[in-house]
Amino acid sequence: MTRPSPAELRNTLGANLRELAKSTESISALCRDLGINRTQFNRYLSGESFPRPDVLFRICQYFNVDARIILEPLSSIGLGSKSLLSHPEIEDFLSGGVTQLQETIFPAGFYRFVRRSFLDETQFIQGLVYVYRKDGATFLRGFEAREAMAQQGLSAAPNSREFRGLLMAQEGGIAGLVSRRNSLTTSFNFLAQVPSFQNNYWVGYTVRTVRESGTGSRVARLVYEFLGRNGSKVRKAARSAGFCSAKDLVAYEQHQLRIGEPFY
Repeated sequence: MTRPSPAELRNTLGANLRELAKSTESISALCRDLGINRTQFNRYLSGESFPRPDVLFRICQYFNVDARIILEPLSSIGLGSKSLLSHPEIEDFLSGGVTQLQETIFPAGFYRFVRRSFLDETQFIQGLVYVYRKDGATFLRGFEAREAMAQQGLSAAPNSREFRGLLMAQEGGIAGLVSRRNSLTTSFNFLAQVPSFQNNYWVGYTVRTVRESGTGSRVARLVYEFLGRNGSKVRKAARSAGFCSAKDLVAYEQHQLRIGEPFY
């Protein structure tokens, strides 16, 4: 077996990284997620430099590949372990919904959401989520409001507040499975687009997976407003995240949440 030269190893890795990066939102976002300087990452892409072992480990973890990406083209080694959604037991039932959720159905970007509080029916929760696509699937990411965490006696540290989810197309709408780290809490969401001039609202409901209780609710109506990447709107939504009362909501949100009506 011919031993590859350092230049050949750098070039192989660079070619593989360029291919893997195609599935990401942008190089800048990828560098932020990896904690890598953009200039240095560009050197990896061009084959001018090689990452330290710890950086290579982060890259492999992020893309779910192994260290063979420095030796062989992706076409020879594949893209890592097979997705659980592609498991033959469920592939015909779930994977189609994941691949069918295209940009035209539910665009990537920031969304402002509002729903009634599960623990205090006089209060509502406003928040912000980011929807993005990676490896042919659609995901969302956000952070629970600090007040909501405190109300449940949970840590308000960012690591504890973060939640992520997988979205998939359904007949008549979009379904999502959302969970905090280590599956500490999980919810099921359903959204359907509201026909309007701007087509920027989705309405549905969210259900949390907890036991039935005499206090608090397990289901609440949910409204998503698409903000895209409008910086001023995103910052405004971020500043208003947390608890609010019904009068703080815009009339359209009050109407869609059907405040005072029972959920069926």
